[in-house]
Amino acid sequence: MVLASRNLAPFRILHVLRAPIGGLFRHVCDLALEQTARGHAVGVVADRSTGGESSEEALKALSAKLKLGVSRIPMSRHAGLSDIAAVRYVATHARQLNASVVHGHGAKGGAFARLGAGKALRVYTPHGGSLHFSRANPVGFAYLGVETMLLKRTDLALFESEYAKSIFEQKIGKPNGLSAVVHNGVRPEEFEPVTAGPNAADVLFVGELRKLKGVDVLIEAIALLKSRRAVIVGNGPDRDAFVSLAKARGLEAQINFAGAMPARAAFTKGRILAVPSRAESLPYIVLEAIAAGMSVVATKVGGIPEIFGADANALIPPGDAAALASAIQARLADGEGAQKARLRSRVSSLFTVMAMTDSILGAYERALASRNA
Repeated sequence: MVLASRNLAPFRILHVLRAPIGGLFRHVCDLALEQTARGHAVGVVADRSTGGESSEEALKALSAKLKLGVSRIPMSRHAGLSDIAAVRYVATHARQLNASVVHGHGAKGGAFARLGAGKALRVYTPHGGSLHFSRANPVGFAYLGVETMLLKRTDLALFESEYAKSIFEQKIGKPNGLSAVVHNGVRPEEFEPVTAGPNAADVLFVGELRKLKGVDVLIEAIALLKSRRAVIVGNGPDRDAFVSLAKARGLEAQINFAGAMPARAAFTKGRILAVPSRAESLPYIVLEAIAAGMSVVATKVGGIPEIFGADANALIPPGDAAALASAIQARLADGEGAQKARLRSRVSSLFTVMAMTDSILGAYERALASRNA
């Protein structure tokens, strides 16, 4: 059992999130389990109607390992009267658990956590959330307005990338309390190399099938490459449009829409990973692929340059099918073994769950000391 630095007493931490899906949910699970392994008492509150069977199973497994358990309550995606009940529940639950830290994730989780934290340390990680909105429309104006008001109720703001911190400060303002950038991290077992299967395609995409992820750009790039094959793993709202685009380009035999599957299983189906996103913060899929020993072709958006470091000049502009095709062709031709090794070394030293948890627990301590000063 390893406690926080400086031998402080264990924290009693309540994580609050709305949707137990995607990278946000993965982040909370990894963080909660590692905090528990270090001797802290941890609990989670999440929406009870989001996520499906896989999320239900993950939360059940998580609950068995957390001293403060997992609670699921109604949390609407959009603003409404049910938000009042959610804040009251978090406030009562945090008080009953004697929580010393209430850590909200995402727009809704962050609001409920900070409004219901009581005397506990109020911590917020946006994970995108309200940052996707603009004040130019009424809904965005309302969401960002609430975020601005909640700045005064934020003891510590944490961001998964310098990019996310910059966007937050541009759209909402600088937090009143402390703030820190803490990069997402991957687990030790994710550094086990994955080998492409004998029938692996040239290019692999793994993610949600929507335009923001640039799947249409990848399809156009495959059309330019002519003889190259791609496997597209995932589901999403724009799947039918992408299937139609592939058909229109005569690529039915070259592009396989394989549905959703775990990332490491997907990694066996392609020689390189393409991440043609138009926008990102700090995508787990890039970290996972690099850790597994895959070559990655990605766009220069969001926090991706922070992952690539000195190799960021290899990133390509978003929305440019010709640049993507050229990068794919070059990577398939030479493999970029040296770059792949550098990136894997960088991820293993800077982007791990251990490093992420060290930084977050240290930030809790600094924020608590600052508030009590």
